[in-house]
Amino acid sequence: MDSEHLVGLSTCPTLDLAREIADAVVEDGHAACVNIVPGLTSVYRWKGETHHDQEVLLVMKTTRAAWKRLEETVLRLHSEELPEIIAVPVSSGLSDYLAWVTYQTTDEPEQT
Repeated sequence: MDSEHLVGLSTCPTLDLAREIADAVVEDGHAACVNIVPGLTSVYRWKGETHHDQEVLLVMKTTRAAWKRLEETVLRLHSEELPEIIAVPVSSGLSDYLAWVTYQTTDEPEQT
């Protein structure tokens, strides 16, 4: 099991915010790649009421070592009071891809 790698998930209320967060975590080396998935409907309870909101999903490929920095960046940029920021461990994957994720999330990766 490869617990060094994580897939981070976060929802955003707008595409503009999703792009801002995605750019920041990739440019700062907290994630190697972020998929922006528009057209999502989230159903949840908040402050005693059920909500149905149109949102944008961020799927962020990162490492356990970079996770805290990624989480802090998303929290700093996010507009919601309690944003979804969760991580799922990667149990397996293409070794070259995972090596690229590790490389991109080190402190000072070269451009590749």
